[in-house]
Amino acid sequence: MARRRGRFPFALACAAVLALVAPDVRPDPSLEAGVAPASERAPELEAAARGIASERALDGASVGIAILDVDSSRLLASVNEHLPLNPASCAKLYTAAAALAILHGEHRYETTLSGKLEGDAVSGPLAVHGYGDPSLSTSDLWSMVQDLKEHGVRRVEGDVVVDQDFYDDQTTPPAFDQQPNEWAAFRAPVSAVAVDENCVTMTVRPAAAGASAHVAFDPPGFVDVEGSIRTADGDGADTVELALSGNAGRMAAKVTGAIAAATRLVRYTRRADDPRLLAGYALKALLERADVKVTGEVKLGTGRGRVLAKHQSEPLSTLLLGLGKHSDNFYAEMIFKSLAGGEKGRPAKAADSAEVVTRFLARIGATDQGIVVKNGSGLFDANRVTASSTVSLLRAMWRDSTVQPEYLAQLSVGGVDGTLRKRFRGELTKRRVRAKTGTLDDAIALSGYLLRDGGKGPVAFSILFNHVGGKQDVARRAADRLVETIARWAEKH
Repeated sequence: MARRRGRFPFALACAAVLALVAPDVRPDPSLEAGVAPASERAPELEAAARGIASERALDGASVGIAILDVDSSRLLASVNEHLPLNPASCAKLYTAAAALAILHGEHRYETTLSGKLEGDAVSGPLAVHGYGDPSLSTSDLWSMVQDLKEHGVRRVEGDVVVDQDFYDDQTTPPAFDQQPNEWAAFRAPVSAVAVDENCVTMTVRPAAAGASAHVAFDPPGFVDVEGSIRTADGDGADTVELALSGNAGRMAAKVTGAIAAATRLVRYTRRADDPRLLAGYALKALLERADVKVTGEVKLGTGRGRVLAKHQSEPLSTLLLGLGKHSDNFYAEMIFKSLAGGEKGRPAKAADSAEVVTRFLARIGATDQGIVVKNGSGLFDANRVTASSTVSLLRAMWRDSTVQPEYLAQLSVGGVDGTLRKRFRGELTKRRVRAKTGTLDDAIALSGYLLRDGGKGPVAFSILFNHVGGKQDVARRAADRLVETIARWAEKH
């Protein structure tokens, strides 16, 4: 999974978010009318959808399909459109929609450093406060350190404290505990102050043959390293092994194996175990690297004093590219949880965010019986949506001029970028398909728009497969064939 560096505070209680910020959008009666009569269906699309549902190669799979003309709300074809299914990463469509409607595309996340400045010293703790920025990086922390130095700071006479109070203490998103021993970056935990997507990256660079290779970790200051990696002769295979474990708020790494002398360098990225102090240890290490002496330790806390340095993320509309185009689970869970951000003393909880999103769906008429929202990424076995609710969501977002451009922009473009870069390269689909993919061991999904010429609105589609373990490629190809059929139909209509 690609790692990105992009660049929020708001302090409204959950109820206030719903009452004051969410748009007052009423369900469209045309979406409540149910299944369109057979005379209004598109026979070509209906036959293709039903053909997929009965395909022998997908025997045993659960299938939900809905194809909707956005302008008229005419349901062109459907199969089991009200069947609740695991949407996999198509859940990010719901997270992105709620975030744009509630926070707005221009929203930026803030991270600040604060303390009491006396002469050239911060007297007492230096506090780093965060509000859920998913994009904060080590280089951003370094820029904030330079801002401190411009204030004349040469010493921190106290601790570095990390204020994580904007989120609750539950750093593991809902359902992520279904795979507790997975150390890959896609399962990174969340925290109000997060850096480098709450992951650590080991860089190994060979030395002279027979000597120990150079091993370094980013962010700095967080990982205690045991062992060494040998530099082997020639260009043989690398046998580097990395074992990580928690270590009293930090992490311990045991490294072994060898790297070939001919190798330039290799990188290994793994999730942090407990991320709450990660930014604090990184900040302390960067301060010392910049010749700012720190006398205290790294702790959790709130801290007081004036803001001495501040970093703002890129706008939310830019951050959402991580959800739609790159399917970044960390970005999705951070943004999802921030939707329930409350005042100090009322930290954001994932369950509150789920309630915010669920009420938003009801407000825009994109709900259905059996819908379950638990996390923002769709990872593991957590959420349930229907093909009907998904095309209703897509229709609502298209017809809301205040969010449509940004919502469309974050989706992958068929044949061009994101997770659809190598799909939909044909003349009728390239650049016309704007969609979100979903992939789990047992679920394949594809939902989005087929754009049309001549001032016509798009066709919205949602194709959901569950129980396809070992048949993921078959399901994916079936979804692509159906979208290509939609494109051919749209060309004639």
